[in-house]
Order: sequence, then structure tokens, then C-alpha cells
Amino acid sequence: MSQDTSAHDPEPGTVHYDSPAGGWGSVRGIASIFGKEWATPLATETLFRQNKPRGFMCVSCSWAKPADHHPFEFCENGAKATLWELTSRRCTPEFFAKHTLTELRQWSDYDLEQQGRLTHPLRYDRARDRYVPCGWDEAFREIGAELRRLDPKTAVFYTSGRASLETSYLYALFARLYGHNNLPDSSNMCHETTSVALKETIGASVGTVVFDDLQNCDAMFFFGQNPGTNSPRFLHPLRQAARRGVEIITFNPVRERGLEVFTNPQSPVEMLTGQETRISTQYHQVRPGGDIAVLMGLCKHVFAADDAAKAEGRRVLDVDFLAQHTHGLEAFEAKVRATPWEAIERESGLSRRDIEAAGQVYVEADRVCAFYGMGLTQHAHGHDNVALLVNLLLLRGNIGRDGTGISPVRGHSNVQGQRTVGISEKPELVPLDRLAAQYGFEPPRDKGLNTVETCEGILAGTVHAFIGLGGNFLRAIPETERMEAAWPRMRLTVQVATKLNRSHLVNGEIAYLLPCLGRTEEDRQESGPQAVTIEDTFSCIQGSLARRSPASEHLRSEIAIVAGLAKATLAPNPKVTWDEWAGDYARIRDLIAETYPEEFHDFNARMWTPGGFYRGNSARERIWKTKSGKAEFTTTERLSSTGFADAPGRYRLITLRSNDQFNTTIYGYSDRLRGIEGTRTVLLINPDEMRRANLREGQVVALVGDAQDGVERIVSGLTVTPFSLPDGCLGAYYPEMNPLIPLSHHDAQSKTPAAKSVPVRIRA
Repeated sequence: MSQDTSAHDPEPGTVHYDSPAGGWGSVRGIASIFGKEWATPLATETLFRQNKPRGFMCVSCSWAKPADHHPFEFCENGAKATLWELTSRRCTPEFFAKHTLTELRQWSDYDLEQQGRLTHPLRYDRARDRYVPCGWDEAFREIGAELRRLDPKTAVFYTSGRASLETSYLYALFARLYGHNNLPDSSNMCHETTSVALKETIGASVGTVVFDDLQNCDAMFFFGQNPGTNSPRFLHPLRQAARRGVEIITFNPVRERGLEVFTNPQSPVEMLTGQETRISTQYHQVRPGGDIAVLMGLCKHVFAADDAAKAEGRRVLDVDFLAQHTHGLEAFEAKVRATPWEAIERESGLSRRDIEAAGQVYVEADRVCAFYGMGLTQHAHGHDNVALLVNLLLLRGNIGRDGTGISPVRGHSNVQGQRTVGISEKPELVPLDRLAAQYGFEPPRDKGLNTVETCEGILAGTVHAFIGLGGNFLRAIPETERMEAAWPRMRLTVQVATKLNRSHLVNGEIAYLLPCLGRTEEDRQESGPQAVTIEDTFSCIQGSLARRSPASEHLRSEIAIVAGLAKATLAPNPKVTWDEWAGDYARIRDLIAETYPEEFHDFNARMWTPGGFYRGNSARERIWKTKSGKAEFTTTERLSSTGFADAPGRYRLITLRSNDQFNTTIYGYSDRLRGIEGTRTVLLINPDEMRRANLREGQVVALVGDAQDGVERIVSGLTVTPFSLPDGCLGAYYPEMNPLIPLSHHDAQSKTPAAKSVPVRIRA
């Protein structure tokens, strides 16, 4: 039975939230989590070291850690993530002796994680339906024996975004020495669309913007990204940009407070006087899936402005850049000119006047940066969204100059860096020949499984083992109920974690739960205290050094766990010295530098560079590693990225994160910036749609999947809540809505689940 949360959270309800992002609300949010986690006074000292040179890097988002840091270089959600890890609560073997896993599956995500830090390695006792304590040697020995019995191609090694570069490198090496490229990670669920689209269009799979570009641009364009909740430290450079007159143009179905108005909680003057900074100069609530139409409209305005300029002997297009550096402009221009404004307005849900107003800002700005999040990537045709945003930037040479560029704002702390050092199911993205020479083996050359393919394999019974390095895979993926039903058919499941979550409660025939150190905790190995590194969203590499005492003497570092598993599984190899690497992480960094010399030369010497060292980006230098050797314009026949047609009674569902969560981690029940308190079981809908559907505020309804594939998908118990959203659109929380997302509903090229435009109906 789920525990009562009423003592922790406000009474359920909604309020109209008029306050800015940041401000006193942010301070109260941090204080609230401090109380819930029973954090000790030493936690304050830890927060002061967060995201600073020789400090530890936040385990939450991947926003940059600038060299010129603030006194408090943490945001509300970063503080919550740290305090969540530093909790005084402990989830001990005694807890599991009292509760079966069947019972715990009835608990909420919040209640599970509120049990605190895991303290001992645990083995699942199926006969008793309980976790029981075990020794590390026992766990490694049995897991290794099971992996040796299996065909390596039937095993999956999953990675969450928090694992360090050192851990990720060893984990990927372990997988390939074992014999597979089945290395899905959390980027498969969010920004894989970015990796595919940017690689095809500009030849680099990550963004081209660096931190200094934020100070040098004249305009910023936002598409489907919410810094107020997902990367709050971004609000500081946004405030600075707004105050120096930068035009900030936002396209988002939801009016997110962080892109409207902000009060700097580190400014005594602003806090005491209530001073606010207006962020967006234009805010357009585009329909979910309407971004292709918007981008076509913006480009249409650019071409029209260029036509007018030519009559005066000027040009709006950067014709020299286009001629020298791009391919495919003629076909794209013809498509844009042939697309009628009526179709653009219909699909975007915006007027021509509004799109042209935004387009005029683009035309008049000399240097433009474009930022986007999962509002672009998580659609059935998200690839087209990202590719068309590249098109827009190319028209005026806004890639490869200071103060310009494209910037996917990554979510989890090191999710981008993991791909940099080999966590990839795509062998063509990994220097396999170097690995072969370095370690004396023949790496597998066949494509591995990504997240969607892993799920398909589990459903089909062709995946027999799952090793989870962090994360909460079963809660993060689509098709929750079908996946949980199929999961126990696997032979082996292993989860490495800091706290208990839903994924630990559904197990294969043999299952282990292995507790690891958190990033705030001192990692002391044979050679002394160890540091690790991460890559931020701007491709800068940062060192991270922790000092807090571990939550339990029985915890091991992620690197020690990976090394222990590998050593127990693989045959001896004189070039592979797991114990030496686990005893001194500097040796792992030397290995990374040997495998990736262009990016990581002098790795150990550079890792403490203030603000991190930049690993480079070819597209930023206008070197295009594409098939044509130039930046590629993309032409598409579609104006909607949803992948399904409109129909009477069918809505487009957006899944959302609250202000009180990070990914699947729920810190509490306050979505302060949206005015929703004490509940997550809400259905957001605009008042006009409520009237058309004969719904009333407070009515409890169900959402029914409308994928037309013969599978019934239902989420019940949702309270109708009026909210400012476009017509035909609904909003509700992730991961609670994941059961409504078909596994087949994903971006066509990258297989990123399409969680921002899910076809549903309302059942009253």
C-alpha cells in the first residue's frame, strides 16, 4: 500500500501563479527539499562547492559550469538533486525484510525514493519475493557466470546520463570485449533525434554554440525548451541577454514561466524589491507537431525579405556562405515558395502575422543562436524539426560565427559525454580499429540495440539479460504495462543505483541490486581520492571531485562495479587491467586520450581548466563532415511532425515534467511555476476545449490511446484542469502518461519516442 504523502505536500489544487521564475519561490523550493531529506548542516557546505573549480559537478542537468562562476552556482533543481543524494534516510536490508516487491509495486515513485540511500548489495530471492543482502564477490561471481552462459548478442548494457566519462568508457569497453554493441542510453529517449539530424546536416552530432556565444548574439530563438524547470541556471545568461536588448523569440505550446519573467535569487536588490526581468519579447504557442510549419513560415519570410532587398541592391541571404558552404538550397527554396501560407497557419496554429513578426527579428539580427529541447525531438518526424531549424540558420550564415549557432539543450548531466567516449549502439560512431589495436581484440562490428529496439527484443523474448548502470528504465520507456509484463521473462537483470525506484521491483529470473556512490561522495581507491569528468551541453569537459562521506561503508563506485563485473565475466587479457584502472582513474583518462587523441589529448593536465576544456566541433569551424562535404539543406513534403492525422475527438498529448522532478525522480508534488500543487494526476486543457468536450473543472476522466493499432492503452483518474494550451492539445505528466505511448510511435530516423504528440481521446 502506498504511503500517505499528505504530511509532506500541499493540499491538491491549482492556483494562478503570478510570480516570476527564480525569486523567493526558488528559495522556498530548496528549503522544502532540505526538510524532506533530513539533510545535515554539512549539506550547505557541499552546495557551495557545486559546479565550481575543484568542486563536484551537479548530477542534474548538463548546463555549462562557467569559469566566471556565481557565488551560488546551483539552481533550485540542482540543489534538489544534491540534497536528494545527501539525504539522511537509509534503505537498508531491514526495510526489504519487511516488504515484498509485490507490495512495493503499489507504492508511488515518490514514496519509493523517499526510503533513502541503498546501503548494501542485494540479491532477489524469488521464493520470498524479497531482496536479501549478499556480498560483492558473490554478486560479481554469479552475474559473471550468467553472462558467460548467454549469447552476448542477447544482453543489453544500458547507461543513464549520470555516469562519468571514465565509467562510460570502461562500460563500453566491457560490452565490446564481451561481444556486443547493445549500448542504449538515456539519449535514445530524448536527443537521439539531434544526434542523427545534426550529423546528417552539419556533420557534427552535437550543438555548435559555446557559452561565450550567449554574450555575443543579437537574437535567440527557442523551440520546445523550458529552462525554468529543465536548466534553471540558463536563466542567468538569459536575463543578461534580455537586459542588453537581445530579442528572445519563443515557440512553445506551453507558456513556461522561465521564458516569461525571472527574478535573480542571487541578487539582494531584486529579491528585496521584487524586480523582474522580462525574458521573451515574443511568445508563440505553436500546436504540438506544428514546428515544421513554423520553420517553413520563417524561411518563407526570409526569402520574401531577400526578394525585397534585391530590389534595393541588398541581400538578406548570406549568398557567399550559401555558395561556398551549403548544398541543396535550390530544392528547399522551391519547396518553401510553393508552400501556401494557409497550410502553414493551419498546421502551426499561428497566424501569418505572428510568424512574420518573428521572421523579421531573424532577418534584422546579425547574429542568431537557436535553442531547442524535446519539444522538437520527441515527435514522429522530429528529425525534420531539427533539420529545418538548421535550414533557417544556414540561410543567413548563422552557424560557424561567434554569437551564432544551434544548441540542443541536453538534459542529464553527462548524457552527451557518454556518446563521446563510446556509449553507442552504432559501430560507425566508435573508433573500433583503435580499440582493437589498443586492447588486442576484434570488436563486434554489427549494429547494437537502441532503447526502442531493446524494448522490442524484451517483448519478443530475444533479450535475455539487462544490466542497468543507473536510471529508471522501466519508468522512462513507452508501453509501461506491456514492458513490465514481459520483463520477468529475462534470465538476468542487474541494476546499479543510489536509491530505490520502480525498475528495481520488476526482475528477471536472477536479479541483483547494486548500490553505488553518488557524485557528492568521496571516492577513495588504492591511489587515493579520485576525481571523475563529465561533458556539458556546450562540449566542455569538467573535472568533478567529491568530499562527502559515503552513505554506507558497503557502497562501491560505479567504476569499481563495472570493473568487478567485467573481471568476473571476461577471460584474462594482458592489455586489460581492470584492477589497476579501478585503483587510479587517471589511468582511465590516459586510455580515453589514447582512443580519442583529437578531443582528449593531455586529458589529465586539462581536466581542471576553469569552465572546462572545449573538445571542439568541426561544424563550428565550418568543416562539414557530411556526404557532400557541405552543410545540407533538408527538404520535406510534410508540415506536421506528429505522424498521425487529425480526427474528431482526437487530441495531441504533450507529456511534461513538473518543477518538482528531474527525469523520473519525483522530489515532491509542487509544480509551482504552473500553479499546480499537491497532485500529479491532472489533465491540462484549455477552457474552450473543455466547453467543446462538455467537461467541467475538477471532473475525473481517463485518457485512452488512439494509435489505431489494436492495443488498448488507458490512464485513469485524471482531474480536468483548465490551462493555457493550444486547441486540440492536452498536457499531463511524465512518466505517468508513458503507458499511452506506443513503442512504434517514435521518430522515423532516430527512434526517439514521440512523447510530445501522442494521439489520445478523453473518456469521461
